[in-house]
Amino acid sequence: MAMAWEQGELFPKATEEEIQRTKFMLGKYKEMTMLMQDFERFEEDLKQVAVDGEVTRRIDQEDLYADKTANAAILIEKQRWVYKQYHLYTHQMRRAWSLILDEDVKRVIEYRYIQGFSYKETLLFFRRGLSESTIRRKILEGVECISNTLKLMVFFENETKK
Repeated sequence: MAMAWEQGELFPKATEEEIQRTKFMLGKYKEMTMLMQDFERFEEDLKQVAVDGEVTRRIDQEDLYADKTANAAILIEKQRWVYKQYHLYTHQMRRAWSLILDEDVKRVIEYRYIQGFSYKETLLFFRRGLSESTIRRKILEGVECISNTLKLMVFFENETKK
């Protein structure tokens, strides 16, 4: 089966909305990785809490009766689905980050988003070698670069289909 390509750019540029979406996801990167690690380490405990916990009595307040076993299964599947989404997002962002060519931009983005330091901490860390305006510019360049790569990977189109 042949794939039809629309006429367009070979290397498409991300829209402002896609850049903002990337910046939001990068801001959540560290939190997503921490939640994924927690899920991987304590999945069995989470299952047990779902079965034993009060949360599964009624998932929806409109329920007239509670099927705790079924609700626990739904809750566990929801947690697994969230884990898979986080895994996909972080994996794609990490791939896009690894393709940044400028080493300074790559280091600034790694420190700011991958390692999860605040903007102020990033400024303080790179203050000796780079000015504040240069660091700000490199963060913007990095986010835009990652956005463009994610667009090339058709990430945003796949995300909106879900």
